[in-house]
Amino acid sequence: MNLSNLRAPKKANRGKKRVGRGMGSGHGKTSARGHKGQRSRSGSSMMRGFEGGQMPLHRRLPKRGFTNIFRTEYTVLNLDRLAELNETELTLEAFVAKGFLKKRGELLKILGNGDLSVALTVHAHKFSKTAQDKIEKAGGKVVLVG
Repeated sequence: MNLSNLRAPKKANRGKKRVGRGMGSGHGKTSARGHKGQRSRSGSSMMRGFEGGQMPLHRRLPKRGFTNIFRTEYTVLNLDRLAELNETELTLEAFVAKGFLKKRGELLKILGNGDLSVALTVHAHKFSKTAQDKIEKAGGKVVLVG
């Protein structure tokens, strides 16, 4: 096989349907619109999803819940993950370097799952109450960023 005998797959080069171009085209007379009815008339336009008067699908399906477009997303980290790092000062740059945050602008929240035995200074945007208590009980410090 080379460039001289390459061929397009079947139906790949099919032309656009040209309606209203005479009986020989196969789409003459009514131009593939059928006889009479709302869709056969010129200038007729119906809403998207119109189903001939039947209740449209987007109205038949139930709508539930609410999506808050102003929600602030936090990347969460538990205390047991912080204990594994074996560092005393954990800044946002350190979290990015370790791969816990994808980029510098992400917001970080520390949660209190796990135990701490080492005194840590942790910089984050938010702390849960239990995480804050456990860090301070271990002799560490909580630093709120931003």
